[in-house]
Amino acid sequence: MRLVVDLNRCQGYAQCAFLAPDVFVMHGEESLLYNPRAEEERRDEVARAVAACPVQAIIVEADAVDETPGRRDREATGEQ
Repeated sequence: MRLVVDLNRCQGYAQCAFLAPDVFVMHGEESLLYNPRAEEERRDEVARAVAACPVQAIIVEADAVDETPGRRDREATGEQ
């Protein structure tokens, strides 16, 4: 998943860093560092961090994936 944080809106409350420390880290008192390409396994943590942001500065964008029915099955077997 792709994350975008509006750093102009972020006020450094650090709720995201508390709820998803593998993705968001406070650098000093007010500067937020984050991984813009968070692993899918972190989806629940990131969702809680997004919901907890008091200024709604975090946006989660889904990665573009071809979800054509049967595509993954065909790719796994090598079929076209």
